[in-house]
Amino acid sequence: GGLEMKTPVTVASGTFAAGREYGDFVDVAALGAVTTKGVSLNGWAGNASPRIAETPSGMLNSIGLQNPGVAHLKECDLPWLAGRGATVIVRPTRTCQATVSTSTCR
Repeated sequence: GGLEMKTPVTVASGTFAAGREYGDFVDVAALGAVTTKGVSLNGWAGNASPRIAETPSGMLNSIGLQNPGVAHLKECDLPWLAGRGATVIVRPTRTCQATVSTSTCR
């Protein structure tokens, strides 16, 4: 088996969140798939500040895979994507640090 996609074009994990932020600019249904940013079971607030540092050669980041967790993805983001007819690839990740709880869909 495999994943059927309308086109071979997908967004890179971590660059598009779950697509909602780009909904005014990109027709997510026209993409082959929306690849979510990494999502962990219970969510994770990410690393403490500073998260970004400028260097002579560019920038370094240490965001720490901040994400709202699987429950938020299931309750908020996946229904939003399904309502727009998007194909979705979920990128699971794991964290070992303290977790966050998010229940508000934005």
